[in-house]
Amino acid sequence: MHTDADVIIIGAGGGGAVAAKELGELGIKVLILEAGPWYGNKKWSHPNQERGATTSSSPDDLDINLLRQQYTKMEHTMNDIISGRFRWGPADRRRSPWQRIIPNHGQLWQSTGVGGTTQHYWANSPRAYAMAIDDVWPISYGELAPYYEKVEATLPVRPAPTTAKEEMFYYGAKKDGWSFIDTKNPTSPGYRPQPNAILHPNEHLMDTDVSLEELSKMEGCTLCGHCVNGCPHGPSVDKVAKRPTNISYVPLALRTGNVEIRPNTYTTKILTDSDSPDERQAIGVEYRDTWTGETGELYGKVIVMAAGCIETPRLWLNSQLPYNSWVGRGLTNHYWDWVTGVFEEKDIMGILGQNHINPFTGPTSGGRLDYPGLGCIQPSGVSPGLFSSLTFGFSDSGYSIKQEISTDDPWDLRGRVVGNELHEWMHNYQNTLSIMILTDDQPHKRNGVTVDPILKDEHGPIPVVRYTPSKEDKKKRDQLVKISANILRKAGAKKIIRTDWPAHLFAHIESTMRMGLVVDDICEAYQVKRLFIADNSVHYNGIGGPNPTLTTQALATRTAEKLAMKYFH
Repeated sequence: MHTDADVIIIGAGGGGAVAAKELGELGIKVLILEAGPWYGNKKWSHPNQERGATTSSSPDDLDINLLRQQYTKMEHTMNDIISGRFRWGPADRRRSPWQRIIPNHGQLWQSTGVGGTTQHYWANSPRAYAMAIDDVWPISYGELAPYYEKVEATLPVRPAPTTAKEEMFYYGAKKDGWSFIDTKNPTSPGYRPQPNAILHPNEHLMDTDVSLEELSKMEGCTLCGHCVNGCPHGPSVDKVAKRPTNISYVPLALRTGNVEIRPNTYTTKILTDSDSPDERQAIGVEYRDTWTGETGELYGKVIVMAAGCIETPRLWLNSQLPYNSWVGRGLTNHYWDWVTGVFEEKDIMGILGQNHINPFTGPTSGGRLDYPGLGCIQPSGVSPGLFSSLTFGFSDSGYSIKQEISTDDPWDLRGRVVGNELHEWMHNYQNTLSIMILTDDQPHKRNGVTVDPILKDEHGPIPVVRYTPSKEDKKKRDQLVKISANILRKAGAKKIIRTDWPAHLFAHIESTMRMGLVVDDICEAYQVKRLFIADNSVHYNGIGGPNPTLTTQALATRTAEKLAMKYFH
């Protein structure tokens, strides 16, 4: 049978681009199909206005000047969920985002495009907690360790620099009795710098003879913040300071000479060998061009799904692959929350030697406190619009003026603030410190992704997402919130607000195609041979609470190696 590539990978995000680079280095021909646009590539100089070329396979096509034009760092331009360049939808901004059905007051924070959601990720790259892997997953933490090391060296991952918000966080954590830990594998609670995939600060950062524009074109982080809105700082695409996969892995994949990427191509069906219904085998895909509506088929010896925790199970279900009761089930989301303290300038001066915290400065999150068994917390500084949304925009508690605060609660407000209270908080934005809570929520079969029996878009039945945290998950989150509030109080916060996020803010989505239930220990589907998965969905659980991207990348590295050994010798 004619094949268009040895391996077809669906999705160029956190896992797909990694698997492509690893396979390409082994001499295996790879074609990546990506539903969204490709920013910073000369073949798509106006990626949101016109179709451009069909594919690109050369690192010479990457253009830092285009990337600087397209990654503007402006909140609305980049991260608006309806019209932003990092939205979940087609490259053509005249068209609506792609629909998902999520619970009321929910929000899904994912991106299409080469680089996927890593385009706007915070670059936080901790490892999973060993206790969440060992004797729980079909593989051990020790089995993952060398792949962690390889990804950490490739990105690279290093301890984040300390800016004012991290210094305030460390000050409060130490005063609250927490210990500093210096390890990549925490086994007991403690605080430490965030392992992140952002290059170290530019060596000319404090040189007054170097202009900000010149600094932006040099190698290294500028500490200018606003990282979530896209980082355009660096001398070339592959040397941009923040390391999403379109910056780190994609250039390496293209340099192998064995990888071709086709953006604006939405995969609608997995094709299988129908002659063997009991032992089906993946042989190709059906796709749809998101600009022209053209459909077609592509064939490969192996197919890798790396479309994410929603689209991967959706694709399985829409392809009418064999029934498995765990397909789409077991979703975890780190059951988030957000706590913010406001400080007086004199107290900030006494601790930092400056008048303001300026939480937007430096990496979005440069520190963390790990608590294996509960989850983790991390000081977080985002740009003003996102800060307003995350702190005041939505809450499970309603308006704060209607809430009764118990004397046992270490916060002063809970829920949404309005009127003069809101004005006061926004006025003191520069003197705030926020902490994000990531809970070690456990997979439950009731949570997950199905497809609607009636509603369809141009790609088939649309996904329906359901998630309800358990009582145990809620207790863990409450404990982490109290730890966060106590740290802020010990650091000198004069007022603390617990936003109390709804359970339906989806970003760290994992576990919908779990290893050991849907795929085996090398991430090949039990029921469909030559069909692999290389995204967050194969995680057996929420890895204990840490940010999932590094674990996905380590697994994708391992999966590519095992795939090559099994089918390409």
